[in-house]
Amino acid sequence: MSRRTFSRLAAAPAAALVVGSAGRASATGTVTPATTLARTRADIAATMTRAITFMDEHVSYRGGYVWSYLPDLSTTWGEMEARRTMCWIQPPGTPSVGHSLLDAYHATGSEACHRAARNTGLALVDAQLACGGWNYIHDTAGQGSLRKWYETIGAGGWRLEEFQHFYGNATFDDAATSTAAQLILRLQLEQPHPKFAASLDRAIRFVVAAQYRGGVADGGWPQRFPAFSGSVERTPWPDELPPWLPTGIRHGMEDGDYTGHVTFNDNVLGENIKFLLMCVTSLGRRDLIPHVRRAMACLHRMQQPGPQAGWGLQHLARPAGGRPAGAPAGARSYEPRALVTHTTQTNVSQLFAYFRLTGDHGFLRRVPEAITWLESCRLTDQQKAENPLLASSTHPTFVELGTNRARFVHRFGSNIRNGAYYTDYDHRDTPSHYSGGRKIDTAALRATYEELMSMSRSEVADLKARSPLSARGRRELPGYFSIRDLGLDDLFRDADLSLPTVTRDQADAVVDGLGTRDHWLTPVGSVTNPYRGPAPVTPYDGKAYMSRNVGDLYDTSPYDPLNPPQTALYTPQTSPVGITTSDFVKKLGTLTAYVANS
Repeated sequence: MSRRTFSRLAAAPAAALVVGSAGRASATGTVTPATTLARTRADIAATMTRAITFMDEHVSYRGGYVWSYLPDLSTTWGEMEARRTMCWIQPPGTPSVGHSLLDAYHATGSEACHRAARNTGLALVDAQLACGGWNYIHDTAGQGSLRKWYETIGAGGWRLEEFQHFYGNATFDDAATSTAAQLILRLQLEQPHPKFAASLDRAIRFVVAAQYRGGVADGGWPQRFPAFSGSVERTPWPDELPPWLPTGIRHGMEDGDYTGHVTFNDNVLGENIKFLLMCVTSLGRRDLIPHVRRAMACLHRMQQPGPQAGWGLQHLARPAGGRPAGAPAGARSYEPRALVTHTTQTNVSQLFAYFRLTGDHGFLRRVPEAITWLESCRLTDQQKAENPLLASSTHPTFVELGTNRARFVHRFGSNIRNGAYYTDYDHRDTPSHYSGGRKIDTAALRATYEELMSMSRSEVADLKARSPLSARGRRELPGYFSIRDLGLDDLFRDADLSLPTVTRDQADAVVDGLGTRDHWLTPVGSVTNPYRGPAPVTPYDGKAYMSRNVGDLYDTSPYDPLNPPQTALYTPQTSPVGITTSDFVKKLGTLTAYVANS
């Protein structure tokens, strides 16, 4: 998905945290008490149930979750500070936890695990909008409370533009709608329930209704749906600019309201295809196959002409500003109109998947062009040496249309009202919250392409026969969603669905990390400034906030407290310890894999 893909947080075994006498976590190692030598599979399953019951009965709010909590639940966070009454849909929020709970039920058979998963599913039913999709967040206190959050905390987040306005519609961004819909599907298949049945029907109809029909955009999806009919007030470009600001810069929001463009960012199209194919496989809904095929054709069709044969984060659904439908479009103000290297890598991988699904070599026809383009726009050694944030990257994130030059994002000011984002060709001082570079493995892409092109006719025919597009009737979905990144290949008949191997020592270490508590504690990672009111417009000419995750104290964006801006306003501090859903999903996944394989 993206920066928030929950399955990447799942059960790769890791060293557990040691809990000292003060109840705080330490990452120095693990201590295995002698009692673990006699711990059985049933003991580990009982530990899972104990931790799940605590999350369900004490941490969740009516079955819903955010991302992290202080131990006393006095402060909670999603991507931003959250109210206790909130349910966060974005991974690793409510659907991510729900998938891990259902996975635990499949491994243990514990009714407590299923009850917790059902409660989380019902929270998602309550959070589902009338249109059938989900927003990033839901507030059980009502829409008035949610609007107030958007007007205060959301509006103050300088770098979190998706939260600066209340749209009132649903989003496909960050797999919010797709992960929620997948969990509802799984729960309905597990034990049919009228509320889940109605919710699933609304979700399927929503995904179908949101898909563009006709023209170049046919088969694609916007970032948000239904279309927003109001106007979005954007923070204006400040009247007073820092004297050091370079000439020839461009600033963001080049294409107006970006939420209606055909969206590839965070693999929106791929995630929707996966959900529809799950419905085809498990419900026998072959009427959804034409929607899958139209989506695949859209991605293939929107590849740009050579020599810049890549994709952008978003593409115009209809002509605008003298540019044709299908042209790359800008999104947030730090996402300029450009070709995007990591999106291109993701879309090439999608084309590989479409070939496996269909056996159609047409999906591979222009892959070499995309790889050749990626090889043409690598970062230089000088660029990587002069910007530590680019050191581990191979490519710039954004590549300018026409010139094929890398374009880098910067910002000036100290908050949302006196600052702004801009782009130019300078590779230095890029923001830490949005990577100016990406790691692209063109050799792996080329190797996969050559492997697929070398397949014999019989091998291709076998793929097509096992494809969910060819299946008749119904088949069970994979039993585990949170332990590894579930892809389209996992929906094929006879797919390898084996779980990662977890040793007894690894499982014991996770249990020992629980100690005498019923929950795991871990550093929460990010904190936020409390809302202080509207940010001042007083110009700020310094550069202290250029490459930081947060601005001045009026900025409500999350940041690492150990690495704040180097100003007198901040003092570096260690991260507070708390309960995080990402850590819970990861540790529960480790135990789930161990119990399932035992």
